[in-house]
Amino acid sequence: MATKQKRGIAVAGNILTDLVKTISGYPEKGMQTDILSVSQAVGGCVPNTGIDLKRIDPSLPVYALGRVGDDDYGKWLLKQMRENGLDTDGVVIDFVHPTSFSDIMSVPSGERTIFCAKGAGAHFYPGDVNLDDVTAKASMLHIGYIMLQDAFDARDAEYGTVMARFLCDAQAHGIKTSVDAVSNVCADYREVMLPALRYCDNVIINEIECCGIWGLAPYRADGSLDVDNVRTAMEKTAACGVRERVVVHCKPAGFCLDVSTGRFTVMPSLKIPPEEIRGSVGAGDAFCAGTLYGIYQGLDSEELLAFASATAACNLFASDAIGSMKSADYIRTLPQKYGRVVLPE
Repeated sequence: MATKQKRGIAVAGNILTDLVKTISGYPEKGMQTDILSVSQAVGGCVPNTGIDLKRIDPSLPVYALGRVGDDDYGKWLLKQMRENGLDTDGVVIDFVHPTSFSDIMSVPSGERTIFCAKGAGAHFYPGDVNLDDVTAKASMLHIGYIMLQDAFDARDAEYGTVMARFLCDAQAHGIKTSVDAVSNVCADYREVMLPALRYCDNVIINEIECCGIWGLAPYRADGSLDVDNVRTAMEKTAACGVRERVVVHCKPAGFCLDVSTGRFTVMPSLKIPPEEIRGSVGAGDAFCAGTLYGIYQGLDSEELLAFASATAACNLFASDAIGSMKSADYIRTLPQKYGRVVLPE
């Protein structure tokens, strides 16, 4: 008798080709800077988070959902995902729009700026997803990024946004839902994100996005992280209907608010020497992958943040989004090797 395959994690949303350009520094307006290297890499929530999950645990079934164009970038992305163990049966080929891509300007210290052409990804919509198939394959569905998914971010008269309706349908199928967002300088975080929160089991976003919903500043005038504002924003986010937890990541630390207990957990980031950092492209997706894996494994808040922050640190050793990701066992050795930063009071 054939054994039934365990249900895994479905990752939906943006699928992009990243053109990563390492530069010597950010120039002033109208000035020049040197491009030190250029590489092509997978990008977007689906390949970044999905491939990270497979590298963390090759036995974990991971299912990709999204759109790519019928072009060289699209074919290359499908090949990369399949070679890394992702099930791509849920990826739709768009014969009208080109594959999404990003030009990423990354400095060796880890900062990066992203210029994105939305392409086919902007036309990914709920009709592309068969939730009955997802239910058979996965117990969790993660979708990103809110504010870079035009069809999902569109208004819905009943639910507020198309994303909110989609997440409600997914929960009705018995799937545990989670979302990620993108830090968009033109975004109205409150209008686009609030409707979806009601239908999320877990929210995994950064400090800018979480505080942006509520008009709070994540940093003080001196540049230090305002943990009180981050916590307040997380509590307000949770109160919108999130079922399990709100997780926020930023460069100095990770935070988790357990909805059922109200427990707020802080985990400082790993202290990686600057000379070992090759870039931070995909660090947020790596943190997200670590968080999803922790949720899947039933870790408590402290264990979850410890693992997620170490997963994000593992990402920093390569200039692209997935090049340095390792197994869960390796990731767990990093905190002991590097220690953690000390957060200011």
